[in-house]
Amino acid sequence: MLLHIPGVLGGDDLAECRAALRDAAWTDGRGTAGFLSAPVKHNAQLHWQDPVAIRLGELVRARLEQSPLFLSAALPAAILPPLFNRYAGGDYYGPHIDGALRPIDGTNRRIRTDLSITVMLSDPAGYDGGELVIEDLLGGRTIKLPAGDAIVYPANTIHEVTPVTRGERLAAFTWIQSVVRDDADRQLLFEFDAALQKLPSGAEADGARLQLTNLYHRLLRRWAEL
Repeated sequence: MLLHIPGVLGGDDLAECRAALRDAAWTDGRGTAGFLSAPVKHNAQLHWQDPVAIRLGELVRARLEQSPLFLSAALPAAILPPLFNRYAGGDYYGPHIDGALRPIDGTNRRIRTDLSITVMLSDPAGYDGGELVIEDLLGGRTIKLPAGDAIVYPANTIHEVTPVTRGERLAAFTWIQSVVRDDADRQLLFEFDAALQKLPSGAEADGARLQLTNLYHRLLRRWAEL
């Protein structure tokens, strides 16, 4: 599933993030890259213990948890605290995959990375390049979203960020473990839920809605892992 979620962050949220990140203590992004990813990763990130990263990460996570579209699509069991990156001056992240397991920083626990999410913080008119390219059966999907919007995609896809040749690209990103492991099953449930929301009101429709909602939850019980 590849899903664009508009307006995860509003104008005030974006202003707060940009102001806090303007003078942030950026570090080499390769510090969180795996063995194969490090050679192709050229960007800056905030350390997960940075107070700015913690505060803004809580904001981004709260907004995701308030998004019905995100909750319906991701069915999250666990969301890692969001991190923040910066691309400028030719920075890029070449083709790579996200590791199947990701540590929860500061603990001895890990999550399975079913989904990746990027929330854009920069106005796309303010930078050139910086497209997120996600490979699928049709080739490569090129994505450049308005500030505040998010893209959710399977963490097992090969993806990259093209070089930023002008301006600055700021984003928040994280990973989600879903209660439904299989992407096809999760997408079926998402489409089922979306169709339910479109049913009209009225006694006859409410009866059909109840039956279909029962079927939705029977499928969710079959596939959910807690």
